[in-house]
Formats: sequence, structure tokens, C-alpha cells
Amino acid sequence: MSQLLRVQNFTVSSDGFGAGEGQSLEKPFGHADPGSLLAWAFATDHPPISRSEPGGRGLDDYFTRDYARNIGAEIMGRNKFGPQRGPWQDHEWQGWWGDKPPFHTPVFVMTHHKRPSFTLSDTTFHFVDGDPAAVLAQAKEAAQGQDVRLGGGATVIRQFLEADLLDTLHVAVAPTKLGSGARLWESPDELLDRFHQDVVPSPSGVTHHLFWRK
Repeated sequence: MSQLLRVQNFTVSSDGFGAGEGQSLEKPFGHADPGSLLAWAFATDHPPISRSEPGGRGLDDYFTRDYARNIGAEIMGRNKFGPQRGPWQDHEWQGWWGDKPPFHTPVFVMTHHKRPSFTLSDTTFHFVDGDPAAVLAQAKEAAQGQDVRLGGGATVIRQFLEADLLDTLHVAVAPTKLGSGARLWESPDELLDRFHQDVVPSPSGVTHHLFWRK
């Protein structure tokens, strides 16, 4: 069985933005409100960050509990890892997630400014400078036969789409507009030349778009 490159549970606004402008340490999503954008995922029984209280077990939970299935590595952009730009000024910064990141796999952070790898809990972060195909090759080797998840942000997903490397995408469209920021698409129809599509509305208000390669 071939290894797949998958986008899972990536959320965009109704006008196609995965994050707003003005990212900072205090505002990982820039001017976007993550509480509004990601409300659907945090209300499930398997939210992105674990909690003790039970959540919903409906359609949205079906997607969030599938997040780690058969995933052996993750690729992300530098701006998903943190707010720093240019050469690394602070190697003490180890991401938004604290001592126990939610990935549980090797993570390959795409950046033009390398820094040493480090491990937190069961997640090792590697900082790699390469084109999408080269980074994917490294991630697939680390995944040891399992699939690779492309975690985002929107700019990195677009790079892999342009390189024609993505196999499946799950994008949740939230009922909120951002107006500007990191855009994934102007319309999901942009992908229909290469992908099949199913569209599934949820009672939470988000609409799930599922794409798989033709």
C-alpha cells in the first residue's frame, strides 16, 4: 500500500482564509479568532487539545477522532510552529503546544533557517530547508510505511497542491469571514480538476469538504 499525503481537519473561513494577518506570540491566528474558527473541533469528544470534559460525538467528532489514524509523520510550515521570522533569535521557543505536543510523530518544519532538532514527549521537531518533494521524501522515510499529514498553514498546503503531491484533503469551512490573511482558496472548485469532492454540512455550522485524487 502506498503512503499518502493527507490534509486533515484544516479549517478555513467562508472566504477561504486559514489564518488572519498580524500573527504574534499572543495571537497565533493573527486577527482571526481561533475560538470562532475552530469551535467545531473543540466541541467534539476528541478535540485538538485534550481535556477532561466529554464533548459531542456526532459528525464533527468523526473527523477529529480520525486525526491520528495511520499517521507516521507531519509536515508543517514555520508559521504554524511559531511567530518568529528570519534567523532564529530564540532557540528556547519550542512551539505553541507546551511540553506535550499533540502530534506524537516526527514533525518536519519547513523553514529557510535551520536549527537543531529537539524532542518534547513523543514528538521530535526537525527543521528542514527544501522543496515540497524533498521534504515529503524525508517525512515518508520517517513515517515508516504510514501516511504523512500535512498540517498547514494555508501557504504550505498551497505549495504542495501546486507541486501536485497531495492525495487527500479534509477542509472544514467555518461560517465566519476574515477578509484577509493566509488564503487557501478563493473557491473549493479550484481543486476539482484534480480531485473528486464530497461536501457534508454539519449541525455545528461548518461544512466539511472532502477531496481525493482522481
